[in-house]
Amino acid sequence: MKVALMDLGRRPYPEVWELQKRLVEDRTSGNAPDTFILVEHDHVITLGRKTSAENFKPQDVPVFQVERGGDATYHGPGQLVGYPIVKMEVPDVRKFVRALEEVLIRTTNSFDIQAGRKEGHPGVWVGEKKLASIGVAVTNWVTYHGFALNINTDMSYFRLIKPCGLDPDTMTSMEALLGHQVDFDAVKSEALRNFMLVFEAEPITAQNAVQSR
Repeated sequence: MKVALMDLGRRPYPEVWELQKRLVEDRTSGNAPDTFILVEHDHVITLGRKTSAENFKPQDVPVFQVERGGDATYHGPGQLVGYPIVKMEVPDVRKFVRALEEVLIRTTNSFDIQAGRKEGHPGVWVGEKKLASIGVAVTNWVTYHGFALNINTDMSYFRLIKPCGLDPDTMTSMEALLGHQVDFDAVKSEALRNFMLVFEAEPITAQNAVQSR
């Protein structure tokens, strides 16, 4: 599997959402390769297909209703977001989600955080605390949306919603677990390395490799 890599730095959510949709169209038509986007967003709340009125109340943070599965979630500074635009060779969404979980479990384990899975709750967990969220959409077996890993995230924003239908206090970050700020670039590099390993991928060209933030 060959993958074009995009490190977009910090970008507004709507811009990257539109980019994803264009890449999905191009990948479906064969005019683009698989692509892995890494990005950090400004404050935003996204509502998945399962969001209920009880889990979200309007507020001042920008809000977008999107195509992915799952419920309401928050994106913001200090959070690493990954969007794999990948044509699945085997149409198995559950397997794809578990592969994304594996990428994040390996990544956080490298920083002395013993993360794992929780049955019935997609994402990455440390005990009863949720460290990363995963929500994907699939069009013509091309995936988009993806994961959000809380690194040095301001967790107070999760109080604006019931993230994934959970109590906001369920959410945690690497900073909260370790008791100190974490090197964002180091986590991003490790997430990229593990994505390539888990998906048995390689960059298409050197200029497509992720650049430093």
